[in-house]
Amino acid sequence: MSTSKQLSPVQILIMAITAGVCVANIYYCQPILNEIAKSLNLNGDDVGIIAPLSQAGYGIGLLFLTPLGDKVDRKKLILYLQLLLIASLIGMSLSMGLLSLYAASLALGLFAVTAQVILPMAASLVTENRGKVVGVIFTGILVGILTARVFSGFITEWFSWKYVYFISAGMVGITTILMQTDFPSVEDRFEGSYLKLLSSVIHQLKRFHTLRMAALLGALVFGTLSSFWVTLTFYLSGEPFNYPADIIGLFGLLAAGGALMAPLVGKISDKSESPRKVYIFSLVLIMLSIVLLFVFPQSNIALILTVLLIDVGVQAIQTTNIALIYTLDTQANSRINTVYMTSFFIGGSVGAFAGILAWKHGGWNMVLLQMAVFIVIAFFVSLRISKNK
Repeated sequence: MSTSKQLSPVQILIMAITAGVCVANIYYCQPILNEIAKSLNLNGDDVGIIAPLSQAGYGIGLLFLTPLGDKVDRKKLILYLQLLLIASLIGMSLSMGLLSLYAASLALGLFAVTAQVILPMAASLVTENRGKVVGVIFTGILVGILTARVFSGFITEWFSWKYVYFISAGMVGITTILMQTDFPSVEDRFEGSYLKLLSSVIHQLKRFHTLRMAALLGALVFGTLSSFWVTLTFYLSGEPFNYPADIIGLFGLLAAGGALMAPLVGKISDKSESPRKVYIFSLVLIMLSIVLLFVFPQSNIALILTVLLIDVGVQAIQTTNIALIYTLDTQANSRINTVYMTSFFIGGSVGAFAGILAWKHGGWNMVLLQMAVFIVIAFFVSLRISKNK
């Protein structure tokens, strides 16, 4: 069956937009951490914890919620997740203290996993050009992640950080309606209990060497990206830059251009016999970006080049990984996706936390060193990945 008969262009577009709108919510806070702290009279370091906390919530949601995509009607699952996400966003906008911020951030991450129900569904519904279709939807996720900083920086600068989450609640509401009108229902596949379903997730990790290595590689490179973006806010808001939140957010707009590479990389992955060349080339780009900032720490041109290189490198690796793991067992795509994406976002959470610690104890150069260590480890992991199961 051809791709066009299984998923229409409109359905693919709705999936991509919805995935991006949902996942963006865990990144809105990154360029506005200082503004949140100032408005609530809180310590900046304490408020900075909401960034890795929301990513940790996302990881928990991936582990315990997204496997249900192999068992229940995905259309209903998406509806429930999006309604709970709207409630979490409203709770975030109404937060008045540190504990409420922490609780809302965790819940926001937990229920923003709709993207990870959509992604394996799309892979399951196509029999040809899977990498290309997955690449289009992953582009939506990447654009959501990268433009989130632009959006939140602009809204915060001209209105208030609270409006970021109010407006987002409205956008999630619109995509909820779209998903329920044009998103196809899928028959149940897994017959066992919820506990057996979770046990089966672990089984997928034991089952495929490729999945284990790809998950570790994904965690390392996304952890590197998270370290960069969460500390870039502090770096650019201080001397010698002193940039306001809206200008800091514009750096995310630069990175969004690199997201357009995802469908192209997915197409290349469909035809490639081995992903190793893509991995090595991408890791070299990321390491080059780190070296560039170390040599020219106060250069805007170096910053712009770094943003482009690091995001293109990370996106190429993630798209290649996703296209690869969805060839392992199409009947278990949600569970395989759960393993990979749980590692992916836990890696992001660890990377963000490591970045904050590095910034606190050694400043910008320590952050760059921590990122370089992650990439060196990622290089050795990439050498162990092939299309063999």
